[in-house]
Amino acid sequence: DTKIVCKKHKMLLQYLPLLNKKKIILASGSPRRKKALRKLGLNFSVIVSNFVEDLDKSKFTPEEYVQETAKGKAWAVYKENTDADLIIACDSVVVHDSQIVEKPTSTEHAIEMLTSLSDRTHCVLSGLVLLVRGADGPQVFSVCEKTEVVFAPLTQETIKAYVATGSPMDKSGGYGIQDGVASSFVMKLNGCYFNVTGFPTFRFCWQLKELIENKTVSL
Repeated sequence: DTKIVCKKHKMLLQYLPLLNKKKIILASGSPRRKKALRKLGLNFSVIVSNFVEDLDKSKFTPEEYVQETAKGKAWAVYKENTDADLIIACDSVVVHDSQIVEKPTSTEHAIEMLTSLSDRTHCVLSGLVLLVRGADGPQVFSVCEKTEVVFAPLTQETIKAYVATGSPMDKSGGYGIQDGVASSFVMKLNGCYFNVTGFPTFRFCWQLKELIENKTVSL
């Protein structure tokens, strides 16, 4: 994993005019990831990857799993779009007690899941992959971004009321920090907020900037 040195540095803004002449693809149908990139001023198209996310989790650490899944998404899109200059892929999971927490399968499961997160610290991991077209073929760069999330103590009444809204059912970990209600469960974050919403914006900008400045991405 690349260590980020805190110092004054350039980001993407000054590179956007040239970047936006490139063919850039977001390999995801996630509206939150699409929104995050749009806010940066980046021009890109969206192609949803047909990669089947069925990797055997027992063979990977959570950090490896999100990166391998994101790589699978990127390669699946590249196979049908070999003229793309840059393909962006991302996969995010909630990890609690060293285990990947999936989306709840029932209301009872959602209640159980949120009860286990209550008054505890868990983390959100995002595997970010940039697949870059080069003169000698595509190159893949991947990183894993981690954010620790500290939940407040939640009563069973609060948990059941939240589950009754239906919001937890399509979200890993059973909650979305961007939800008005679930945001009130979070006492503290250690790391990138946007990572918890599904796209590590700063890490993406930093990684792409580095690739531009070392000439891996040519403008």
